Amino acid sequence: MLRYIGRRILIAIPTLIIVSVLVFALQKLLPGDPVLTMAGEERDPQVLAYLREKYRLDDPIPVQYFAWISSALTGNLGISLRTDIPVLDLIMSKLPVTIELAIMAMIVALAIGIPTGIISAVKKGTTVDYTANVIALSGLSIPNFWLGIMLIMLISVRWKLLPASGYVPPTEDLWLNIKTMLMPAFVLGTGLAASLMRHTRSAMLGVMRSDYIRTARAKGLLSRKVILKHALRNALVPIVTLSTLLFGELLAGAVLTEQIFTIPGFGKLIVDAVFNRDYAVVQGVVLCTAVGFIFMNLLADVLYVLVNPRLRHAA
Repeated sequence: MLRYIGRRILIAIPTLIIVSVLVFALQKLLPGDPVLTMAGEERDPQVLAYLREKYRLDDPIPVQYFAWISSALTGNLGISLRTDIPVLDLIMSKLPVTIELAIMAMIVALAIGIPTGIISAVKKGTTVDYTANVIALSGLSIPNFWLGIMLIMLISVRWKLLPASGYVPPTEDLWLNIKTMLMPAFVLGTGLAASLMRHTRSAMLGVMRSDYIRTARAKGLLSRKVILKHALRNALVPIVTLSTLLFGELLAGAVLTEQIFTIPGFGKLIVDAVFNRDYAVVQGVVLCTAVGFIFMNLLADVLYVLVNPRLRHAA
C-alpha cells in the first residue's frame, strides 16, 4: 500500500509543476497593470519604479516564476498587492469557511443522493424510479445562482426563517453559523446529490445483477440485508471515488454561491483578487486549490483500493 501511495505521489509532482507554470503564465496574460492601480491617480514615476522593484515586476518572467515557486515551496506565497497582507494569511482566514461549506454541502448530497439512488435501483421501472430520475435531472439542470436567489426570496424574505446572507464564525455563535450556512449548503448539495443519485443507481443496478446477489436471495436472506450488506457494500467503490472528487471541486470554491450569499470563502476571495488585479492572491489561491484537488484525487485512489479487496491485494 505504501508503495502504491508513493507511486501516486510521484505522478502528482509533475502535475503540480505543470499547474504552477500554467497559473503563472496565464496570470501574466491578464490585461491591466497592478502597479498603475496601486499608484493611484497621480502615478508618480518614482512610486511606480519603487513598486515594480518591491514586487520584482521588472525581472524577466522566468526569473519571476522561479522566485515565486521557490518562495511557495517554503510556504511564502507573496504579499497581496492590494492589502499588503501575506497571501498565506488571507488563504488561511478563508479556508475554514470554504471547508465548512463543503462539508455541509457533502452531508446534504450524501443524505439525498445515496438513499434516492438505492431506492431508484431497487424500484427500477416503477413510478418511484421515474420520479427519482426526474428529480435528479432537475437538480443537474437548475443553475445554482437561480436556486439560491429563489431560496432567499422564499425562505428569507417571505417566510423569514433563515438569514438571507452573511457569515458568522462558529466560535461566535454556533447556531447562527449553522442557520447562515444551511441555504448555501443546500444549493450546492442538491446539484451534487443529483450526480450521486445517478451513479449510485447505476452501481446498484450493476451489482444486483451479479451471481452472488442471486445466491444470497436464494439462501433466503432478507431483502434489506441483501441490499444494504451485500449490494451496497460492493457498489460503494465508484460512489466513494465520486464523492471524494466532488468534495475536491467544492474546495475549489463555489464562486457563484459564495457571491450570492456573501460568504467570505475561496470563491469570493479569488473574484475580488481578479477584479483588483491582485496577481499574488490569484496565483496563491489557484495554486492552493490545485494542490487540494490533487490531494483529493490521491485520497480517492487510496479509498478506491481500500474499498475494493482485489485492488487492495494487487497494491
